[in-house]
Amino acid sequence: MRERILFGGVPPGSAITLRGLAESMGVSPMPIREAVRRLIAERALKMQDNRRVLVPPMTEERFQEIVFARLALEPELASRAMDRIGKTELAHIASHDRAVDRAMADGDVPGYMQSNFRFHFAIYAEAGAETLLALVESIWLQFGPFMRMAYGRIGTSTLEDHHQAAIAAIERRDRAALEAAIAADISQGMGFIGEAVLKQPGPA
Repeated sequence: MRERILFGGVPPGSAITLRGLAESMGVSPMPIREAVRRLIAERALKMQDNRRVLVPPMTEERFQEIVFARLALEPELASRAMDRIGKTELAHIASHDRAVDRAMADGDVPGYMQSNFRFHFAIYAEAGAETLLALVESIWLQFGPFMRMAYGRIGTSTLEDHHQAAIAAIERRDRAALEAAIAADISQGMGFIGEAVLKQPGPA
């Protein structure tokens, strides 16, 4: 369920029944109810009065809070991770960046989103900061569906690759440059969401 929401498998504004979710995932309603309860607590889903669930709409206020939280937490996680990233970990991180490049070249939006997520969290997971990591994972659940909408509209071919700057900063142990690269990547991605979602007519 988390991956389905994170990578845009539950379109914003589309209400779904718990039974429908259970059938689409081939499981019984009981684990779906528990998963939905947890996702509602993380603000990734919202329960309606008719017992249907949906991805909450994006508002300007919510968008600004997400941008603030990402810029506050993610460069900090990357900074904490830098000294823990050796050659093996860096090779793993770089492999995700190559997957991002392939997805960009192919215009593969789902592949781009999945590889982009893996790139970021391969770095953040090395920070040894479980509480911060959990907060960031929760934040990604809140904007993931809208990232799918944004990149589905604009494509991936025009994205500037800040990942290489982050990798180079890790290689030379330049903490400030790593923080700047992560912040630039966040600003780019959230900027696309703001343009595509907040400035478009419709419920989102």
